[in-house]
Amino acid sequence: MGEVATSLPVVEGIQIFPLKQFRDERGMVMHMLRKDAIFFFPVAELYFSTVNKGFVKGWKRHKLITQNFSVVVGTLKLVIYDDRMASKTKGTVQEIFIGRDNYGLVRIPPLVWYGFQSVGQGEAVIANCIDLPHDPAESETKDINTRDIPYVF
Repeated sequence: MGEVATSLPVVEGIQIFPLKQFRDERGMVMHMLRKDAIFFFPVAELYFSTVNKGFVKGWKRHKLITQNFSVVVGTLKLVIYDDRMASKTKGTVQEIFIGRDNYGLVRIPPLVWYGFQSVGQGEAVIANCIDLPHDPAESETKDINTRDIPYVF
């Protein structure tokens, strides 16, 4: 079990917190969020999403919502792109690999583009805790092949 793998430079506002796993012959307990954690925040909604092996979901960004991703099954390549005008890392692309073998929580602030792909043996299951209830009108999307984001999956 290792830490979340990420490329440099790190996009401003992206935070990665290592999480604990407790394994024995019976199975595993995977922590994600505890009230006494230094990175705790009020949760407005928790949902799960999946992505099938080899498939890509994205590009998407939220105008107001802060997301907190953890991957409980599989391995995910999470790609972040910063086009915020006032950001010190404007124009930066960051790759983050997260899953059971590199378990952690990735916090994505509002107005940061992201896309992801399952790169493990099969489907990836993402737990996402957000700080506001989901509202489809609050997010924006771009085609995965857009030329606006300098990354090809």
